[in-house]
Amino acid sequence: MDNENEELDNIIVLNDEEGKEVEFEFLDLVELDGEEYVVLLPIEDEESEDEGEVVILKVEDTENEEEESYVSVDDEEILNQVFEIFKEKFKDEFNFIEEE
Repeated sequence: MDNENEELDNIIVLNDEEGKEVEFEFLDLVELDGEEYVVLLPIEDEESEDEGEVVILKVEDTENEEEESYVSVDDEEILNQVFEIFKEKFKDEFNFIEEE
């Protein structure tokens, strides 16, 4: 019975702005300037136009040691730095498409 859950080990469920649950595949944890950032891939319906776009969120500690909180990152420079680190680590596993 445990085998059923093995594939779900890297799935994270977060609530969006509307309180709706959204599933993400956890891809990596990147450390930058003493802060930690998670790189997540949304698990969405086939008709999503943002297919393959990752979400980068900053990890924040909560009062409960067993829980983490994720907050959006507004700084474009930080997002780019985290994504570059992620791309370098996984250049052999993913086919990255550069946007013009």
